[in-house]
Amino acid sequence: MGRAFEYRKATKMKRWGNMARVFTKLGKQITIAVREGGPEPDTNPRLRVLMQQAKKENMPKDNVERAIKKATDKDVSDYKEMVYEGYGPFGIAIVVETATDNPTRTVANVRSYFNKHGGSLGTSGSLEFLFDHKCVFKIAEKEGVSIEDLELELIDYGVDELEVEEGEILLYGEFKSYSDIQSYLEENGFEIHSAEFERIPHDTKELDDEQRAQIEKLLDKFEEDEDVQNVFHNMA
Repeated sequence: MGRAFEYRKATKMKRWGNMARVFTKLGKQITIAVREGGPEPDTNPRLRVLMQQAKKENMPKDNVERAIKKATDKDVSDYKEMVYEGYGPFGIAIVVETATDNPTRTVANVRSYFNKHGGSLGTSGSLEFLFDHKCVFKIAEKEGVSIEDLELELIDYGVDELEVEEGEILLYGEFKSYSDIQSYLEENGFEIHSAEFERIPHDTKELDDEQRAQIEKLLDKFEEDEDVQNVFHNMA
């Protein structure tokens, strides 16, 4: 199995185990997608995938409709996607992706989490060289299509790793290949369960149990913040 798959399997975010947080995250993503591409799924590929994902996660239809309405309401504050980068204790690199209607509040919170747990907030782009930015699709297996044939076919569309996990297929591709991969999957009748962006570290750092516990406390603070969408790090 490849590096991206092994890393992802070991670092699945805790917030995806909490239904309320799943709905909050998806709701913000839907609102942002509608602001950027309009409220019609037929003409908005990103929204189309998010609505499929919301259905897979059993997100109530009212929540989805509310998120779409929020995007078209001129009186509601807009969400901005902000990325913060910094180092935790023991030189662990941490990237925090947020969606916020108040960047001033969010950056103050993120900085305080770093400071209170022995880390420091860095400058934008300072950690990009440590991570690969990937798009990750989770799709249903399709009858009559072999994994080997699918992998060979998708290489031309930017997929560089494919793995099977619990009856689903995980596809990893370059960040810029997102739309090409989505188009191929939709045109060939694959059921898309989710489509996300992840940051896979080039290398990971080994820590002892005590050090790991200290990093986990910092990561938990990020996870508890409602403005935080994703947290990536290079701890093994």
